[in-house]
Amino acid sequence: MERRNFLTSSLLAASTGALAAGQQTTEAKGREYYHLRRYRLRSGSQRKPADGYFAEALVPALNRMGIGPVGVFSVEIAAEVPSLYVLMPCTSVDTLVTVDQRLVRDAEYLKAGAAFLNAPGPAASCVSAESSLMVAFEGRPRLTLPPATKEHRSRIFELRTYESPSDQYHKTKVEMFHNGEFEIFEKAGFWPVFYGDTLIGPRMPNLTYMLGYEDLTERGKRWNAFRVSPEWKQLSTASRFAIDDLVSNISNPILSPKSYSQI
Repeated sequence: MERRNFLTSSLLAASTGALAAGQQTTEAKGREYYHLRRYRLRSGSQRKPADGYFAEALVPALNRMGIGPVGVFSVEIAAEVPSLYVLMPCTSVDTLVTVDQRLVRDAEYLKAGAAFLNAPGPAASCVSAESSLMVAFEGRPRLTLPPATKEHRSRIFELRTYESPSDQYHKTKVEMFHNGEFEIFEKAGFWPVFYGDTLIGPRMPNLTYMLGYEDLTERGKRWNAFRVSPEWKQLSTASRFAIDDLVSNISNPILSPKSYSQI
């Protein structure tokens, strides 16, 4: 079991100190926290037990903790395949950073996930995993389910992460979203799912947000509408935001929700 505890010690440490001190204020404002975990999977037959684990053990256990809706996504377009992402939204940061400690006390979870959790090395479905802890942007404090999710229609998602070379540039990019970028995305017809400012994770400082579409063709149309928007041209050329390397790197894997995903 110890080998299968993928939550990093840094996330557990985040439940104390400055992060914990700010939790009450953030929760009072109704802002969510997001624990995003990326699993690197083995190719081949070992991937089938992973689906059973996520669908029958992990997602129900997270829901019992008050975490949800839980998103589970396979990677369709990215350099990192095969991978699987799990998005865990919750208003309690303590719940998110202690999720693995809570799971090992859940007898129902341990029974349902036994085949995955106890698989010997060569038969293990998962190679490794990494986690990020985020807090929702103040201007978009909660996750929004796309219409296609609510109607159980086909959909894809784009997970966009913006890295910045300094904390000041990162704060300026977050400010840019709050000064009109949210509305430009919505006017262009995107389905924004969440916007998160990374508190703990790799390649910081960075922010991550998720957009939804019906399909890749629709994605192209939405981005074309965004780029030619007069509002975007005005915002992106404003002296406050027209800074070279404001964003130093962008990653944007395209994801498909698993049949049991709640997003």
